[in-house]
Amino acid sequence: MPAAAIGRGGAGRPGPSPGARAGWALALLAALLPPAAAAGAPPVSAGAGERLYRLGLLPSGRPLRGEREGGAGVDGPDAACATCHRRSGLGSWEGQTVIPPIIGRYLFRPGARNVEDVNLPHVQGYVPHREPYTDASLARAIREGRDREGRRLGILMPRYRLDAATMASLIAYLKRLTVGPVPGVTSDTLHFATVVTPDADPVARRGMLDVLEQFFADKNGGYRGESPPLRSPRGVMYRVNRKWQLHVWVLSGPPETWERQLLDRLAREPVFAVVSGIGGATWAPVHRFCEHAAVPCLLPNVDLPVVAEQDFYPIYFSKGVLLEAQLVARQLQAGGPALRRVVQVFRKGDVGEGAARALQAQLAATGLEGVARAVGSGPAGPALAAALAGTGAGDAVVLWLRPGDLKALPAPPPGSAVYLSGLMGKLEEAPLPAAWRGIARMTYPFDLPEQRRVRMNFPLGWFSVQHIPVVDERVQTDTYLACVILSETLGHMLDSFVRDYLVERVEAMLSHRLVNGYYPRLGLAPGQRFASKGGYVVHFAQPTGARLLPDTGWVAP
Repeated sequence: MPAAAIGRGGAGRPGPSPGARAGWALALLAALLPPAAAAGAPPVSAGAGERLYRLGLLPSGRPLRGEREGGAGVDGPDAACATCHRRSGLGSWEGQTVIPPIIGRYLFRPGARNVEDVNLPHVQGYVPHREPYTDASLARAIREGRDREGRRLGILMPRYRLDAATMASLIAYLKRLTVGPVPGVTSDTLHFATVVTPDADPVARRGMLDVLEQFFADKNGGYRGESPPLRSPRGVMYRVNRKWQLHVWVLSGPPETWERQLLDRLAREPVFAVVSGIGGATWAPVHRFCEHAAVPCLLPNVDLPVVAEQDFYPIYFSKGVLLEAQLVARQLQAGGPALRRVVQVFRKGDVGEGAARALQAQLAATGLEGVARAVGSGPAGPALAAALAGTGAGDAVVLWLRPGDLKALPAPPPGSAVYLSGLMGKLEEAPLPAAWRGIARMTYPFDLPEQRRVRMNFPLGWFSVQHIPVVDERVQTDTYLACVILSETLGHMLDSFVRDYLVERVEAMLSHRLVNGYYPRLGLAPGQRFASKGGYVVHFAQPTGARLLPDTGWVAP
């Protein structure tokens, strides 16, 4: 619900679109849930307030129900506070629609004195000139739809029939939410980490670190010490100038030890978030660490990310080779009855193995026979010839191979359809032999080179000015973009440094960006963790050269 509607009955501002009404109106409801239980109220479990807030579940396990005048209502997750006020409780906004913060430090604070309250960072949607809610006034707002002064709230605000114990558990949770010191944030420094796995490509690793170190140095170049909070007509707004400190967490040993290593590093070097980073065959332990330790993990350079969109803290540019598997599956399913089987060729232990499993799972429902052929150690030529033996008419060959293997491919099998991973093969620079270039289709999970050329002037120009050698253009561009997104997001947050709020603000601002490097567009809705969702299928225009022609438009499978 717009902040102006609280205490005004919804008057004085344009209303939201009908589609937006259900979600944030009921979030406000939960927002208003009273803090303390009445004396003698039955006890509830410690997690009851959190389940109500995040999931829309009552202590009994039944879904929360919110009702409006006229009989319309919302239930369960749609009625959860976090649906609109977000996981952090600090609210959100979209156009003219403002979702206010509803954590205890804002809800129960005497707002009339906020103009000089330098201990309360400014959050959009907070109304400074008002009296605080009390347990009784909040209970009335929730049950009867009336504000502190008894004025009727807007029709979008549902009425919730919550017993005293349920209200008490929710308000206790609101009082705990986003309070206390934030790890990795001091009065003059923001601490960030980047993670490097032991199997990361050494050239790409060096290129990524060159970009990170220079970007952090640029941020700190203008640091002149702490500055006083900004002031606005609405009160005091924090924006204290802070240095950025980069911690490079280089992992070692097998993947099963990485989570422990990361927890140890976090204990020694508390950080606000993990930015960028680079991995090889697996990123799963890093993903689990970020989710379990509640540390935002923003836009790492990984080609085989973890698909767990119910998780909150890790955010990726795209699904990488898993997106490519979806693009191939879509093409194969449109291939017609002549196709009899799909032969996938990959190096054992590389990300292509995971992509092959994902494609096989998608094809299982179609009735197509799938054959997986892993290329082991040893000379590439004979191993690849063995993997391709027996393929021919009626087969589709899918190559999940790196440039070194692409160079060593034997003659292509006659009559086969051929697909290859552009991401693994270095996109338009893939060193595919001429005999294969005329028949192969390549997945391309980025904007096409001609279409991104102007956008690429920004990172490439910055690399040139900073004298950063371009050793892996895609990785270095994505790293630069991750740093820019972090910087822009922090600017919108002022000094409301809360890890959950950082993730939420990244979600909110991504779709408004116009300059996204390799990607035509980025966007994240709540519950989405992959900012770019599509790609092309292309082929080479000539037996030599890097010019590509699209076989499809932009496809988001």
